[in-house]
Order: sequence, then C-alpha cells, then structure tokens
Amino acid sequence: MVIGLACCSFLLAADSPAVEKAQARLSDLKGLSAVGAVSARQVEQAEIALAQAREDQLIDETVYGELAIDELTEAQATAMKTAAQRRLDRERAKLADAAKLVSAGVSPRSSLIPFEDDVDRARRILSAAEERARALTELISQIRAEEAAAVPPAEGPMQGPMPVVTRFVGGMKFALASDFKKIVLAYEKHFDRKLPISAKGQTALHRTLGFDHRDRVDIGVNPDDLEGRWLIAYLEKTQIPFFAFRASIRGQATAPHIHIGPPSLRLRTLD
Repeated sequence: MVIGLACCSFLLAADSPAVEKAQARLSDLKGLSAVGAVSARQVEQAEIALAQAREDQLIDETVYGELAIDELTEAQATAMKTAAQRRLDRERAKLADAAKLVSAGVSPRSSLIPFEDDVDRARRILSAAEERARALTELISQIRAEEAAAVPPAEGPMQGPMPVVTRFVGGMKFALASDFKKIVLAYEKHFDRKLPISAKGQTALHRTLGFDHRDRVDIGVNPDDLEGRWLIAYLEKTQIPFFAFRASIRGQATAPHIHIGPPSLRLRTLD
C-alpha cells in the first residue's frame, strides 16, 4: 500500500510544508526504530502519512491549483484521479468506523456529521478530478485530430476516416507573440467575454506527446456557432492560417474547435 501511495511523489515540483513535516517525522521515527525506541508499526504509519500528504499536495496542485489543462500530463491526470479516489475511500472507511460506534451506542448520531462532511468533500474532489481528466482526454483527441489533418488533400470539408475539417492556408505567417493579442482583443470587444483558449503555444502536454505547438493556439469554439463563424471570418480577413474542426476522428469523440496557425507536426528527435 505504501509503495502505491508514494508513487505520485515524482509528479510534484517541490514538497509542500505538510509533506516536509511528514518527511521529517518519518526520518525521526526511522532513527528511533533503529535503536528499538519505536515499533515498526509506527514507522509504517508514518510512511502512509507521508504518502497521503504527497497525494493531498498532488490534488491541490492538479485539481484546484493554477495548473492549466494543457500543462497536465497523462501521468499526472491518472495519478490525480487515483489520489482523489483513495481520499474518498479513506473518508468512507472513517465514516464506517464511526458509524459502528454509533450503532454500538458508544457515540451519538451527531458525531457522524464531520465524517459525512469529509466524505462529501472527497466526493466533490473526485468529481472535479474526473472532469479535468476528461478535459485532458478531449484535448489529446484534438491534438491527434490535428496531426491527422496536417496535410489534407485539398482545402474545404473532408469526409471519411479523417475529421470533418476546413483548412485555410492564409497569406501570412502567424506569430503567437504579436498576432494573437490582436485576435483576443477583437474577440473580447465583439463578444464582451474572454476568448476560450484550449491550448496556447508549446505546452507540457504537447511536449509529452511529441508535437510542435509553438506559434499555434487552439480555441474551444464550434466553427458553426456564432463565435466560430465570427472567428473564421476574422482569420480569413486577416489572412491568418487555421484549421476548423467540426467532428470526430476515427470514431473518437473530439470537441469542435479552431486551431490557429500551421498544423501541429511531430517534433524532430535528435539521433
């Protein structure tokens, strides 16, 4: 169990104060155990506490932290869901133990309230983790779709195993640093809300998957909706290249979106 709980530690950028405290306690107990001052069971409990502190940190960083979806990796998403599920399992076990005391007449029914609150909180955390993982899976599907559509046979809609996609080559080279701000400002001025950006530039996810996403942006709008039609018209008017995706690729669900810039190609690897 301890090994399984500790496996997420390599995904954390730096230890939180809670992790550092748990690590220090484990180190102290190991030293005491070496001279027979504490039991092996106490050391094991400290190891579990450290692993749980790392999982709590992972949840804080990946579920509720400032880490954007496109900065998550598949390994982090898997660990995030696993950590959230384990937290829920732990809280349910605590509630079950407390309920036994109530059934035995040792504790009042009201004593279960904090345990029930902890279970509800853990359930919400798991739901949020699963939602983020679904969003990451959707983004990965979009990246795969962009790879498949990188060199379409011709401009315009395409049917069949490839996604239904419109490609506009444009007449200018899109530069993220200088050109994208103009798009953002024009969109926000027209719709009075923020542009829904799915992935901007080279992200951790694109690096992990081996794709070049520099000077490229994915926008989470449907090309056939009002916002999508406006964005396409703007890009065509300014001669900025784009791909407009409307459907799925090879049977996988992928949300409609607009990819601004050249196609996302595979990164070249050095020999």
